[in-house]
Amino acid sequence: MEEELKKFTGRVQSVEGDVELPAGYKPPKFEMFDATGDPKVNLRTYCDKLVGVGKDEQICMKLFMRSLTGDSLAWYISQNPKKWVHWVSMASDFLDRFRFNKENAPVVFYIQNLKKKPTETFREYATRWRAEAPK
Repeated sequence: MEEELKKFTGRVQSVEGDVELPAGYKPPKFEMFDATGDPKVNLRTYCDKLVGVGKDEQICMKLFMRSLTGDSLAWYISQNPKKWVHWVSMASDFLDRFRFNKENAPVVFYIQNLKKKPTETFREYATRWRAEAPK
């Protein structure tokens, strides 16, 4: 477990890089993307909150992981950050990975027929339903 934590910490540090934020700049609170919404909306709201850093691509790339959670964060951390030379390449990969959220709307009949299993709590059922909906 400790070895895995060291690997994870190293991966996060390599993704964030050694980019310096402008003096006095306090990163805003970003809306979190959990891999179930529209990735374009996440990118738009993310970029809108980056007022104060101008068009510095390295800062945009460094702070992006702060807008991700759950499966989207796991995807981001699993990527090789060296393949993203520009913000556009990273944003394109992100959109490609999560485009199914928008393109493949769930079949209403399937979602309506997801039943709660007798052995699961309502919270577990809701979590499973939310995980199935974007597929």
